[in-house]
Amino acid sequence: MSSQAKTYIKFGGAVVVILLLLGYLAYTGVQDSKSYYVTIKELRTMGDGAYSKRLRVAGNVKPGSIKRSGTHVQFVLVEQDQDLSVDYTGAEAPPDTFKDDSQALADGSFGHDGVFHAKQLQAKCASKYAPQQPGANQPQAQPTKSMTENTPPQSSGTASN
Repeated sequence: MSSQAKTYIKFGGAVVVILLLLGYLAYTGVQDSKSYYVTIKELRTMGDGAYSKRLRVAGNVKPGSIKRSGTHVQFVLVEQDQDLSVDYTGAEAPPDTFKDDSQALADGSFGHDGVFHAKQLQAKCASKYAPQQPGANQPQAQPTKSMTENTPPQSSGTASN
């Protein structure tokens, strides 16, 4: 075997190893960032599978349940008469829209202690996104005028006889 063929084999082997490593990193990255959306009721029926997966759970924040300590927040989510205690320990403070009766989405894992341990928290104000009530004050649209209505007639500046 010539020295040039040995060089091609070494180079080809290195390329294969690099491609396998990149494939492995891509696969593990996708697995780590993947989360399953479940309802509180589904979470309760998952059994041992709930403890090993990254999950997202949504519900309304139970009034009076929010306990804050810096960026650490404990609260209760409610969905169709199902309660779930949530312990949020994210790096950022909860959003301003995180209040009693607001809709919240917690992303994290379910612990053996029966508490959902959230690493990310999203919230929106329910009243802001509710449909507008009929008869509420709405600004009246003004009809637009065409360009010819607003523009005075142009004169050529010279008189013609």
